[in-house]
Amino acid sequence: MILVSACLLGINCKYSGDNNNSEKLIEYLKDKEFIIACPEQLGGLSTPRDPSEIVGEGGESILAGDGKVLTNSDKDVSYSFVRGAEETLKIAKLYNCTQAILKEGSPSCGSSLIYDGSFSGVKVNGQGVTTSLLRQHGISVISEKDI
Repeated sequence: MILVSACLLGINCKYSGDNNNSEKLIEYLKDKEFIIACPEQLGGLSTPRDPSEIVGEGGESILAGDGKVLTNSDKDVSYSFVRGAEETLKIAKLYNCTQAILKEGSPSCGSSLIYDGSFSGVKVNGQGVTTSLLRQHGISVISEKDI
């Protein structure tokens, strides 16, 4: 079973209220079993919501309590991102997911790139909070760009 970011399948759960629909991913999943989730909504954040970025060394630092996830209005939403990651992990375990395909660049779902925390559009190497937690529990995570 594959866990998939809901926004990639056309669900309007992106911070802007839009989605990141990927026809290529939809085609890839046609003959596969999958379940969808939006970690940020599962963490209690609304849609739409202020954009957020990780300030720190990526998702691992947030899980360790050493970094923060801040909105562009400087609100600390770290708790919601950790909670969303934990709820997503529960779903992944419930459905015996061994792989996840998550949205690259997201502070939750980024698998190799995240924004640098400056809200200037600069991406850096790193992974989101949910990706970090899933990987800690042996779930393989790739991005839609890897399909």
